[in-house]
Amino acid sequence: MPLIQTTIIKGRTEKQKKEFFKKVTAVAVETLSVKPEQVRVVINEVPAEHWAVGGISKADMDLKNKGSL
Repeated sequence: MPLIQTTIIKGRTEKQKKEFFKKVTAVAVETLSVKPEQVRVVINEVPAEHWAVGGISKADMDLKNKGSL
């Protein structure tokens, strides 16, 4: 049974996450030759303040891009 885990920044809609589950499951079924009910998909959501690239949080990047920093 494959377990597929992903980490994303909070803010996606429930509709987007449901579509993600559906499509990731379909890829696992196709590529790993498993049944859909055997596939587990977990989304770990983190706040933008806890996600950094190059030492700068995503929250700060967003503020900077809006001209607030």
